[in-house]
Amino acid sequence: MRKVEKEAGSRHYFDWAATAPLDPCAAIENPPFGNPSSRHAEGRAARYALEDARERCARVLGVSGDQLYWTSGGTEANALVLYAQALRSRVNAVLFSAAEHPSVRENCYMLERLGKRIACIPVAPDGRVTAACLDRTLEKRPDAGFAAIMAVNNETGAVNTIEEIAEYLQKRKNTGIGSKPIHLHCDMVQALGKTAGPLPLSLVDSASMSGHKIGAPRGIGLLYLKKPLETMFRGGGQERGVRAGTENTPGALALAACMERYAGSDAALAGHGQAQARSTRLIGFLRETGRCALIPEDRGAEDSRFSPYILQLRIKGIPGEVLARVLDDEGFAVSTGSACSSASHERPVLAAMGVSRDAQLEGVRISQGRLTAMDDIDALIETLARVIRQY
Repeated sequence: MRKVEKEAGSRHYFDWAATAPLDPCAAIENPPFGNPSSRHAEGRAARYALEDARERCARVLGVSGDQLYWTSGGTEANALVLYAQALRSRVNAVLFSAAEHPSVRENCYMLERLGKRIACIPVAPDGRVTAACLDRTLEKRPDAGFAAIMAVNNETGAVNTIEEIAEYLQKRKNTGIGSKPIHLHCDMVQALGKTAGPLPLSLVDSASMSGHKIGAPRGIGLLYLKKPLETMFRGGGQERGVRAGTENTPGALALAACMERYAGSDAALAGHGQAQARSTRLIGFLRETGRCALIPEDRGAEDSRFSPYILQLRIKGIPGEVLARVLDDEGFAVSTGSACSSASHERPVLAAMGVSRDAQLEGVRISQGRLTAMDDIDALIETLARVIRQY
């Protein structure tokens, strides 16, 4: 069994949704050090490596290399699209789902402060956005020109059916409803390498991905654009004017290596099946305890509405922060929500699902990854059973 180690001994890592351990394949020996924009030999070597990494990522994703742009991660990719599209005069209103990552949600609130009209798309009790949810929002905001709907929720694992949403928007366009076409942006950070099928990039206008979620180092990500757009940020004109700043060549090479190993269809499918088996065992135990509840409570052991990699649960009577500390002392790394908003005690995603305040405060996220073994699940089950008896 492979575990993350620290000085106190063996640890069981269940916070993969926050970040993945650096994968050995991401250790690139002697990457080109030149600036890819320089014209000399060192710069040309870096440019060649950077473009080769782009094409390798494109092959994994089934898109053209011209549609991929290097960023520092998912947060920057989300912001680039939001500000580029929302501040253009033709986009009158911006929509975002109530379950979006803070990098989308908080930037939408910032856009509102800048004078842009925004509207929040409600989610169903299971945390998913349906075409009906989007339709109700568009009835109130028919002038919307942008909608941000993530693929897999980072707190609950809820999987949005992007195919259904894209089909709805296409029908709306074909029937002439609404004054403008709607740009569909999809945060695919938690979906990359963790879905049973290919990412639905052909159905969206833009998408964000982050390297450190699949074993690449922090500071590298991808933005997919079906068509080029003009961003609001300026600098040296890198990335064909979409993202200014010297490109991270070593990071790009590392991300390409991780994507080839873990995000290809066969590897992702195999990993998904193994994660499902581990999730099924854990959910079976939780349902037997009497004090544990899943969020949402109707989540099944093998439920296609949710990613098996992410599970939100609560132990009734134990605050989530207390449970996380207790488990940390026992050698288990878990979280109470998105690492990007860990300083806040608010749980807007759970609130949007109609989860009670008490249940929100008791919520804990268990997220697994490719190094998680069934032995880790069994150890977690044993520890949770002991914690329940003690508290």
